[in-house]
Amino acid sequence: MKKMRLPLLTLLLLGTLMSSEAALWGAEGVILKEIGIPGTNYCHLRFPAIREETLYWDRPVLKDPSEGDIIDFYGPCDYDPLGQGEIERQRAEVWRRLLQDSDPE
Repeated sequence: MKKMRLPLLTLLLLGTLMSSEAALWGAEGVILKEIGIPGTNYCHLRFPAIREETLYWDRPVLKDPSEGDIIDFYGPCDYDPLGQGEIERQRAEVWRRLLQDSDPE
């Protein structure tokens, strides 16, 4: 029984480290995460924009990074690219673009 204790503890520790690392590197879709000032919650994140046709869905979907529509974000390290704040920001951007395109000038 004592021989099994070390491998089990090792597996438990490894699982804990891997799950905390996944949480540390944040939300789905984050391509780059650079901590701005060590010891702070200020980061530079890069993530794909949300697919326009999904902006009003219950669960919006990020574009494929190969499409090149990448957002550079500077702010909290735990920022969610699919969070309500980002959804609202991108919805407003779509409306701005639509209004600008329909301007008769």
